[in-house]
Amino acid sequence: MSDCIFCKIANGEIPSATIFENEDVRVILDIAPAAKGHAIMLVKKHVANIFELDKETAGKIFAVVPKVAAAIKEVTGCDGMNILQNNGPAAGQTVFHLHIHFIPRFENDTVNVKWATGGYADGEAAELAKKIADKIK
Repeated sequence: MSDCIFCKIANGEIPSATIFENEDVRVILDIAPAAKGHAIMLVKKHVANIFELDKETAGKIFAVVPKVAAAIKEVTGCDGMNILQNNGPAAGQTVFHLHIHFIPRFENDTVNVKWATGGYADGEAAELAKKIADKIK
């Protein structure tokens, strides 16, 4: 898309601190990091979210995730890492171009990626699991 900022960065039209690139993705350091070493993987083909992603591209981009995560961990010395991907405004997506966050985590850091836990009524989880499983082909 001609007006998509992430398309422009992913395809080299806008400079970035690139840490990895291949024909499918560009991984850059986030310009507003949650922690030092926070990177985002941008898919070069414009896809708004995971729901629009085809299986072939998914396989290619997700194969890169462990390699990037391991490199960030080794260089930053982080104690852990959040790997996040938001889909839609309700999930916190603000740029509607598929991207994956790699956020290095350190003991006692100030990064906050948490939610309140809930639960299921008796039998509700099994019923929901069956409905979802029936949709996966």
